Amino acid sequence: MLVCLGSALIMMINQFVYQIVDNGDPVRMGAQVVSGIGFLGAGTIMVTGRNQVKGITTAAGLWTSAALGLAIGIGFYEGAIIGGIAVFIVMAVMHTIDNFIQNRTKVIELYIEFNNHSPISSFLQYARQKGFDISNLQFSKENDENLICALLTAKSLTKRSQVDMLDVLAHGPGVGFIDKV
Repeated sequence: MLVCLGSALIMMINQFVYQIVDNGDPVRMGAQVVSGIGFLGAGTIMVTGRNQVKGITTAAGLWTSAALGLAIGIGFYEGAIIGGIAVFIVMAVMHTIDNFIQNRTKVIELYIEFNNHSPISSFLQYARQKGFDISNLQFSKENDENLICALLTAKSLTKRSQVDMLDVLAHGPGVGFIDKV
């Protein structure tokens, strides 16, 4: 809301200055908002230690909010209203579609922390017995905590939800922590 309000205010200031001075570019300050918010949004995107990309929706939301504010500020209310409704629909529909796909896929990317007391081969054997095909294994050892961490892809050979897949694999030998990537 603040990004939208600030963008609208900057656009109104730019319009006011253009009308008072009767010279210059009426969209100059708006262009600076677009690039500035792009820079701010890029700062919200990060890759976590588990190779997850976070913040893309936040960055896109900031940028779109600024665009809506610029439309309001210049007086293009129809565009701002239609754009706001479209953003809401896209966010709601895409979230629903993402959940639908995620709950029906047989493949899941996982981050698992194993304790050192159980060999990884025991977990792999357990996963095979429970109907999983494990691939794309990447291991790292955390020296501070005596943990072995793994990024892997698990494919269920039977139809299960991702919640069920996580639950089954969480009970594997040596699993200390498990999370979907």
